[in-house]
Amino acid sequence: MKWLLFIFIMGCSSMDYNKTVEYVDLDKYMGDWYVLASRPTMFESDVNNGVENYNLVGDRIDVTFTFNTSEGKKKVMTQKGKVIDKKSNAHWKVQPLWPFWFDFLVVDLADDYSWTAVGVPSGKYLWIMSKSKQHTREEIDKMLESVQKRGYPINDIRYVPHD
Repeated sequence: MKWLLFIFIMGCSSMDYNKTVEYVDLDKYMGDWYVLASRPTMFESDVNNGVENYNLVGDRIDVTFTFNTSEGKKKVMTQKGKVIDKKSNAHWKVQPLWPFWFDFLVVDLADDYSWTAVGVPSGKYLWIMSKSKQHTREEIDKMLESVQKRGYPINDIRYVPHD
């Protein structure tokens, strides 16, 4: 039932944000990204120590999300991804559950690939991620300001704790 509700929510939108960064070097983008802050899906509301791993396998991107629940239980979610916009590599589709595919937009990215922001066209979800889990709240807030300057909503952000 939760998956059906999630699918319904992902499909509903009052906004249509489709701006992405100009270009993503997929080789640089692959690897571990620590989730620092998010406007999460219902499945991520109690996430701690969240890490997204992207692994390019041919034309497919394997996505592995590892995290701890608030009770300390370790969980792993896997998805498949594919690049939709081959010119920029910044618009992907991800599949958390067959047969459904959802948009994944790289809406901001540091020049040195030290941090990134990923969102969806509806603006409902946002993930701020970094190659390092050690950031001050002020550093994360600067990342959020950059995302906001690009026109993506940053309201209702949850900071994700890391041990």
